[in-house]
Amino acid sequence: MTRDSTETPPADGPSLPAPDDAREASSPEVLTVSEPATEAPPMSDAAPQDVAPQVDSLDLPLPTEPPEPRAELLEPPPEALAAETASPEPELVAPTTTPTGEPPAIDPSELDPDALKVVLRLHQHGHQAYLVGGCVRDLLLGRRPKDFDVATSAHPGEVRATFRNCRLIGRRFRLAHVYFKGGKIIEVSTFRANPLEMEAPEEEGAENGNGNGDDLLITHDNVFGTAEQDARRRDFTINGLFYDVTEGRVIDYVRGRRDLDERYIRTIGDPEIRMREDPVRILRAVRFASKLGLDIESRTYAAMEGAVEDLPRCAPARLLEETFRLIRGGVAAPSLKLLSALDALKILLPPVDAYLRRSRESERTFYAFAEALDRRVATGEPLDDAILLATLLVPISRAAPPPEEAEDVQPSVAQSIEELLAGFVQSARLPRRIAERCRLLLLAQRTLSGERRRRGAAFRRHPLFGEALTVFELSVEATGEFREALGAWRSGEVPPARVEAPAAEGEAGRKRRRRRRRRGGRKTGRPEAGSAEAGSSEAASAEASGDAPEGDEADGFDSEDAEGEADAPESADSES
Repeated sequence: MTRDSTETPPADGPSLPAPDDAREASSPEVLTVSEPATEAPPMSDAAPQDVAPQVDSLDLPLPTEPPEPRAELLEPPPEALAAETASPEPELVAPTTTPTGEPPAIDPSELDPDALKVVLRLHQHGHQAYLVGGCVRDLLLGRRPKDFDVATSAHPGEVRATFRNCRLIGRRFRLAHVYFKGGKIIEVSTFRANPLEMEAPEEEGAENGNGNGDDLLITHDNVFGTAEQDARRRDFTINGLFYDVTEGRVIDYVRGRRDLDERYIRTIGDPEIRMREDPVRILRAVRFASKLGLDIESRTYAAMEGAVEDLPRCAPARLLEETFRLIRGGVAAPSLKLLSALDALKILLPPVDAYLRRSRESERTFYAFAEALDRRVATGEPLDDAILLATLLVPISRAAPPPEEAEDVQPSVAQSIEELLAGFVQSARLPRRIAERCRLLLLAQRTLSGERRRRGAAFRRHPLFGEALTVFELSVEATGEFREALGAWRSGEVPPARVEAPAAEGEAGRKRRRRRRRRGGRKTGRPEAGSAEAGSSEAASAEASGDAPEGDEADGFDSEDAEGEADAPESADSES
């Protein structure tokens, strides 16, 4: 650049008529250092015609210089500037004091930083936004919230336009999920109003899909509203609290702070109406009472008893999900006791209700299993839904008569359990994978307890062996039975078989002797010569005793291994 500045004076020197023109020629030279692209127009305007070719000659090397396009790209960066102004990190911090100088109602260090970003970003775009629901309730009770939800005046489309990492979900009502690192999701919902409280009852009936004015069940509630309407449409007062991050105060439209202090669960509004609007609130009240150790207010409890008959009108998938939430939360025992007192188990879990009504001993055994499951969940160990459901159904499966009279069909658990699992799959959207895994875990309990015989090596290699052993550990913890068998499985051994069918002692003894000979490898030719006959005799004996190799198939684990055990004893021994 210094070379260009020294070359321009001699080129302009002969043709400069006056000092003023020389000053004009020198001023663009200074501009060429920073903005070469803007140099040509002023020189062409200020210089006479004979200077034009000289300027052209000077412009010849300029197109080959790279700074021209780079300077144009660096000057206007609107996207970068917009991104910087849209997300100033230092401002996305909750204030440590209220506008009056007092400390905030909730310590800002207890708030989730990503939830704060969502709330404050919505504030920057001119929307109302508050932390809402369970997170506010748990923080006021001194508990750590499982997740943080946000309620806002922004419509779902506006939320999606505000956050790039956002996706809209839901059919009944559109919700915005804002995604962060580690799989964290902050759920953002728009303020809603209760459609039954709208001013135009005629339009309200069409909006809710309720043709009958006496029918209070809400089927459509996609009605936007204000923050106060959103608080009043919620189910319980303890869930209707909002927290304003910017002012550090709790917004209470429904007197939820009072009920938290008094440790009561109370509906917002008339409990009879609120329970019949959505009977699933019965299960939610049970979960909150069991999880938080709160009492249900008397009028609310009476309304829950009256609304139990409306549970079948709810979507089966919602009922099943709420039932699983009771079990996953580590409060299965108190929740199921409360549901039994409300007479709701006959709708949610009919086999469990029938089992509890059999005797006091049955009731004690079942709740011992539920308490063992709660203790395991409290340790933080992740348990699959199949394990949770199977653990609760083990006492029912054991109380059912053994399948001695079963024909040559696929082995099954108790008929009531089969019907329950089939109903969950067909109507409640329970994944078939979970139902089948639960069924296999129940079938494997007879092998683990020694009621059925199975090659230990093949049984241990099954993918479900670990989960089946977990269910067996919980059953041993609940009842104290089969501790020796559990110790044998843990140490890598196979527990001895239990003999429970004296009528078939001769056949059982013959099968056990044959099994010992197979392990020694002495009788390799006989089974191969008459494998079909041996298989048919084993199938027939399995119906009577359940201890034969066919019983291995009845365990639900690898029926092919059971056939290989009868047809190829040498290969079976080599594997084990």
